[in-house]
Amino acid sequence: MRAFVCIVEVRLHLGEAHDLKGKRKLLQSLKGQLRNRFGVAVTETDGHDTWQRSTLVCALVGGADIDDRADELERFVMSRVPDGCAFDRDVLSLEDIRG
Repeated sequence: MRAFVCIVEVRLHLGEAHDLKGKRKLLQSLKGQLRNRFGVAVTETDGHDTWQRSTLVCALVGGADIDDRADELERFVMSRVPDGCAFDRDVLSLEDIRG
């Protein structure tokens, strides 16, 4: 079985957040759900000081079904963030990483 790493960058617009505290609460919940449901490593990489914008990076590891799992992750995020989100995705095999 070939192994792959999929990195999904998620740019979020959090219209429900009215301050940084509300944004942190929404992000903590979303990150926890992503970890539990998809087993991803997830972190906020941008938008720390803005209260309605954030960028998350998620890392999935798996086999040939990695694109299907990333599609499901994107649909899940879209259902949780109705105000808008955009995605960029890179899939690398272990051979790609090792060079």
